[in-house]
Amino acid sequence: MRSREKAKNIAAGSPLRILRPATTVLWRVLRWTAVAGAACLVVWGGGLVWFATPPPAEDTTAPSDAIVVLTGGRLRLQSGIELLREGKGSKLFVSGVNQLVDLDELLRVSGNAPNWAACCITLGHDADNTLGNARETAEWVRQHGFRSLRLVTAWYHMPRSLLEFDRAMPDVAIIAHPVFPEDVKLDGWWRWRGTTALLVSEYGKYLGALGRPVLERLQLASGPEPAEGALGQ
Repeated sequence: MRSREKAKNIAAGSPLRILRPATTVLWRVLRWTAVAGAACLVVWGGGLVWFATPPPAEDTTAPSDAIVVLTGGRLRLQSGIELLREGKGSKLFVSGVNQLVDLDELLRVSGNAPNWAACCITLGHDADNTLGNARETAEWVRQHGFRSLRLVTAWYHMPRSLLEFDRAMPDVAIIAHPVFPEDVKLDGWWRWRGTTALLVSEYGKYLGALGRPVLERLQLASGPEPAEGALGQ
């Protein structure tokens, strides 16, 4: 009896005949969405592991025209001044300094600046992020005609810094000089909540910087927004 009713429903074109293919398509979409999400998570996690691996030390004996320090910790400034003392560069540029901090205060905070250092150090007060650091430094480099620089920043900040600096100064040779703050754990970083949060955040910023040119091209391709009142003309 049931088989007869089922046959009548199919013959009459009832919704039962339509619902089954639709349900199958829905399950396929959900399955492929889950697979794609898992693949993205694996790729993201692999990238995080790569990002959280400290960079190898570069050739510290290579000469450079200048030294650039990105503010963000006392260790960075101390390392920059030490490089200046060793003759690794003739000038030191500190980018992203607070507007209220002058050179005397900065040297006092550093704690290891020689008396002659003031003549060779320039402060940049305009940058408030890594992109701003790159643009501010590029202007200073062009003014002095430098062709190479040694970049000093924390190791976890170095990938994004190199990315932005290479874009801003493609013709300038950049030597990475990472510093390693003691409060950022290197071994077993995933066991330390503060270090993990810092690395995940910085990794996200790096990915954002990596994809920014694509977004800018898409914005240019979409064209400028019409001027106010233009639609009514």
